[in-house]
Amino acid sequence: MNIAYWIAAGLLALFYLYSGGVKLVRSRDRLRPMMAWVDSMPMSAVRVIGLVEVLGAIGLLLPPLSGIAPWLALAASTGFVILQIGATAVHLRIGDRQIALNIALILIAAVTAWLATTWL
Repeated sequence: MNIAYWIAAGLLALFYLYSGGVKLVRSRDRLRPMMAWVDSMPMSAVRVIGLVEVLGAIGLLLPPLSGIAPWLALAASTGFVILQIGATAVHLRIGDRQIALNIALILIAAVTAWLATTWL
């Protein structure tokens, strides 16, 4: 179970470190080609989402590695499930039916949350 957690958490962390980092540093014009939804939100909300993604990615890795507050890994993975449910709703609201990545991220985050319960 431990190996499965680290594989799932590592994949999620890599994805969200990149995705969140991009949202934190790129302008709306540079985000638009890969994230059409940025036009429907204030840029401050995009930056906050990016910050949440980066902090969540850190929360998946650091607490289990350090042994300090390992329950934060469960909180981070559960937060990613909630985040992606909201992202799916935003995609559907703006008429974007390409939600396969969102569904995959929900599933991986849910599995990660389940695997994180093994050390609680």
